[in-house]
Amino acid sequence: MKRLLPLLLLGASPVPAVNDALIMGETLPPKLSDFRLLLGEQGERANGGVMPYSLQTPLFTDYADKWRYLYVPSGSQIEWAGAGLPDLPVGSVLIKSFGYPAARGVRMIETRLLVHRASGWVALPYVWDADGNDATLKRAGYRTTVQATIGGKPLTIDYAVPNANQCKGCHDVSGQISPIGPKARNLVGSPFGKMPDFARLPRWDDTTAALDGRARAYLDVNCGHCHQPKGPASNSGLFLTWEEKNVQALGILKRPVAAGRGAGNFDFDIDPGHADRSILIYRMNSLEPGVAMPELGRSLHHEEGVALIRSWINAQR
Repeated sequence: MKRLLPLLLLGASPVPAVNDALIMGETLPPKLSDFRLLLGEQGERANGGVMPYSLQTPLFTDYADKWRYLYVPSGSQIEWAGAGLPDLPVGSVLIKSFGYPAARGVRMIETRLLVHRASGWVALPYVWDADGNDATLKRAGYRTTVQATIGGKPLTIDYAVPNANQCKGCHDVSGQISPIGPKARNLVGSPFGKMPDFARLPRWDDTTAALDGRARAYLDVNCGHCHQPKGPASNSGLFLTWEEKNVQALGILKRPVAAGRGAGNFDFDIDPGHADRSILIYRMNSLEPGVAMPELGRSLHHEEGVALIRSWINAQR
């Protein structure tokens, strides 16, 4: 589905502006439309001031297509302090919609909001109603079955919308909810106006780029938000962010902190040159709760992503 910034058609009624008062308040609106961030059927258009953006290497979520937007209140500024996350002012909203190809364009499943209020960031998952006219807040989570054809292959996907605690689990930085996706180094172009010119992550699927960079970008985006010193998996000692330089912290010849079924009877997170003896590959391939990594956001294993990390490990000597 093609997504465009709104156009004011000749003779059409003006579109109401984004509801800043609701964003800044403390209520949890039952409907996505209450915010007036997205317009039209299935939120196909962004309201004025809502900026679309895309990522060099996106997070894998069961092969879902994603549409990303940022809203910053008028008169506010985005501050950049390096190649990581920007400092987004209170009143900002990060918006991400998830959907799959369907006979009539797209079947939109959900739209997640990260709303920056004076009290901190709030994660709100909205599930699209069957008629596509609005989406309903589902803080307890939601499951649905999706039939989709991806790359010519039919798939049955047990799609899970995360509950409020699971949202916090992925977005936890030092015990507080925080954005994790729109890092300067992972943005395509300069979607938010003038910004510092940082070296960008390679695209994970760009086979013309170096294998090491592609693999590190994939691990940073899919694993690094938890596997970092300030993340929920900090006690593992396995740190998979782009910035990490310590090869043992990256998992190379690193033994797991706590052995168990998650280790699959293997000795090292990464056994150089031996992907099939590496815990990292074992857990990426697993769909078993308590073993599968990442823990959330997938009911399938990412075949292409696993193949990339397998090649990277086998190239380690």
